[in-house]
Amino acid sequence: MNNSVKIMLADDELLFRKGIAFLIQREPDFEVIFEASNGQELVDFLSQTNDLPDIILMDLKMPELNGVETTKVIHEKYPDIKIIALTSYNTPSFISNMIHVGACAYIVKNATPEEVVATIREVNKKGFHYNEEVMKVIHNDLITGKQAQKTVFDDEVFSAKEISVLKLICLQYTTNEIADKLIVSPRTVEGHRTRLFEKTKTKNIAGLVVYALQNNIINMDEISLNN
Repeated sequence: MNNSVKIMLADDELLFRKGIAFLIQREPDFEVIFEASNGQELVDFLSQTNDLPDIILMDLKMPELNGVETTKVIHEKYPDIKIIALTSYNTPSFISNMIHVGACAYIVKNATPEEVVATIREVNKKGFHYNEEVMKVIHNDLITGKQAQKTVFDDEVFSAKEISVLKLICLQYTTNEIADKLIVSPRTVEGHRTRLFEKTKTKNIAGLVVYALQNNIINMDEISLNN
């Protein structure tokens, strides 16, 4: 299937996993390329294949290697893979842990099929999708100082153009949309994004968003107004 969004699933509940796979496969541009019953099985498979996914739907509570630890491993080894937490646990501590180890979105299992599909599309297109509940958790973490990044924003670290790109990324604009707004080429935007990853020591778009919030480059209200 050409130009399809390649997806892997990790969930120890067979019936639920098969249901999600069926839902996803109904979309003509989605393709489930692997299913794992636990995190270790997923990590082992990734180390042996050249056919990496674009997105992984990850459960939290799994035997052998849970979703948080699995996300941490994959985020370090395969930063281009976008991970969406899909779980029945929606307490702030679970959400916070998954976001801070690199998850790009967080969905609870009682979400509608439309929400699941829409989230996958948003993550695939923009790199992350934080709903209102996730944004509240991030905001609370900022207030309490929980899991704050060690790096501190410094005007001299970033160029004015890099700051502009970072803000537009946080507002969920795509590379082409950012290029149009700043009147530069998409390749230039990609170059700025690469330097932002290096300077912030983050590995994906979700990490950039959290960094920008923690260092007051953008605030919650600006992001909320743009959603």
